[in-house]
Parts: sequence; structure tokens; C-alpha cells
Amino acid sequence: MDKRTFLKSLGIAVSSIPAWSFAQEEIIETIAAQKQLLARLLYPGDTIGLIAPAGVIDTEESIVMTREIFQAFGFQVKEGKHIRSRYGNLAGKDEERLADIHSMFADQEVKGIICIRGGAGASRLLPQIDYQLIANNPKVLLGYSDITALIMAFYKKTGLISFHGAVGISTWSNSVAKNFENQFFLNQSTQFANPTDKGDNFIQYKERITTLRSGQAEGILLGGNLTLLSGLCGSAYLPDFKNAILFLEEVDENIERVDRMFCQLKLAGILDQIKGFVFGKCTDCGPAGGYGSLTLEQVLNDYIKPLGVPAYSGAMIGHIANQFILPVGAHVKMDADKGTITLLQQVLKD
Repeated sequence: MDKRTFLKSLGIAVSSIPAWSFAQEEIIETIAAQKQLLARLLYPGDTIGLIAPAGVIDTEESIVMTREIFQAFGFQVKEGKHIRSRYGNLAGKDEERLADIHSMFADQEVKGIICIRGGAGASRLLPQIDYQLIANNPKVLLGYSDITALIMAFYKKTGLISFHGAVGISTWSNSVAKNFENQFFLNQSTQFANPTDKGDNFIQYKERITTLRSGQAEGILLGGNLTLLSGLCGSAYLPDFKNAILFLEEVDENIERVDRMFCQLKLAGILDQIKGFVFGKCTDCGPAGGYGSLTLEQVLNDYIKPLGVPAYSGAMIGHIANQFILPVGAHVKMDADKGTITLLQQVLKD
């Protein structure tokens, strides 16, 4: 397949690209080598499967409210058999959580899969997942935090573009619901940018972005939770980060551990391969005790600025309300001065 034919298959208008640059050719070769796999659009009336592949669901209300959210979109809802199971802090034993993943992908009635929550434990499942089953039945998978492990492994092993965004127990504002409809019903989510409403203020105070290094870059959007990515270093479940736009978020970590995880990504060679960098929110991240602490700003300056790639922080990604729904594995363009991520391809099939 030549490059123009390949681009057309991604939904990119070749006529809008005046000339091929070396960087563009590299990116297209990276996509071709990975073999992207797209799920199909969702429609009201479809059946959505609910799974809990990581932390325990400790209240029945979490399940009830998740079901109500997706019924409000017009979906039929099917619960995983084991979502009420418990094994320590996990939503059941590994074989139970694995069985729910497999059954939802195998079930021809189920068109999309929503994780009720993150938590911990998804990485334990990776060696036992039937990736051929997933490749044969590509479906929307939505989640974040610990679900990063599944998103990364699915992309690496099958090429499936999954979605980093709100889980069932997230706060589903009207803004998040609209983003969901635009992405999964209309296939129209094309640019991700922080809100710019100043309210009654002379300048914008909330949801600001900080440009770490100016510029624009194109690449494959990869990333998720910092702890999960660093924990997968050296495993067979991380994709190639060559030509990637790396995005990260974190929660409830002191900055000493954040620094250690960035160091791990650096030592693993991941940071040196990327074309651009976006940091979301480090929610409830504070200083370590003892003799003092680096700040998050210092950590980003130490590890990201020397890379010489476009980079910004403050994106609406992470353990927050109104977070983006990001297609992981998609071809995107980022602008570190404007604080935007723009899709350059369709990420769902009609």
C-alpha cells in the first residue's frame, strides 16, 4: 500500500498535505508497522458492557449510577458476571476479572466496554489475556488510571485504539457527556483544548496550560497514568514510543516518587524517542517529607525541557472532572503554545 492510499484509509485528506516531510514519512511508517485496529461507532440502542478489571467496587450505588449514566445515553447495559466480586483490594480474583474481559469481547451483542473504575490490579491480567480474541472483536474500551495497563497492552498486541477517559464512577457532567456523544456517536471529536472561559476575571485563572517548550509536533498519541507506564517498563506490553506524543497524569503521589518514575522513563529510553509531550494533572501530589522536596515544575523542567521537543502541562487529563476522552494510538498534532491536541485521522469505523 503506498503512502497516499494508507493516509486515505486513516481518513486524512491527502490534498490538504502539500508535501511529504521526512518526519511525516517516519510517522506513517510507524503507524503502518503497528497496524491500527479500529472499533466501530456506537449507536443508541446498542448494548454496553460494564466491567471492573482492577479495583474493587465497594458500593452497589457505584454500579447503579454507572448503569443509569449509560441508559441515559440510550444504551442497553450488560453487567460483567464478576463486577461485585472481591479479593482484597481487587474486584475479584484474576481469573474472575479476566473472564469478564473475555466474555465482553466475545459477546456479539456487546458493542462497547466501559470500566466502572480504575484502582489497581489490571497489570496482573496482561499475560493471561487472549489478544487474538480482542483482535477478532475490536470494540470501544473506555477507562483511565489503572486501565492504562489494558489500553497499552491492547494497542501493543492488537493495534486497537482504545480511549483514555471517564470511568463509570467519574463525575459525568454535561460537558463530559457531550464529549462522549461527539466521540462515540458522531466521530467528531477532533481537537482537545482546555476551556478558556475567564468568568468574571480579567485574565484566565483556572485550567491554564503552561508551555514548557514552544512548537508543534505530529506523532502517535500514547500514554496514561505515570505509575502504570513506569511499572510496565521492560515488559512486553508497552508499545514502541518512537514518534509518539506522550501524555501523562498522576494522582496521590509525592513528588519524590514522581521524580523516580520520570527517571525510570528516561533510563528506559522512552523519553528520548518521543516527538512531543503533554502533562495533564497531578491531582493531590505533594512534597515528600524529610529534607524538602522538588516541585512538579522542577521535575518537568529537569526531564522534559532537555528533550528539545514541544511540550506543555496543565491539560484536562487525569483524575479530574471534565477530562478529555483521548484515542490512544491515534495520529495527532499537538501545539505546545496553544495547548491543543488535534486528531489527524478517524478513530472509529462507521
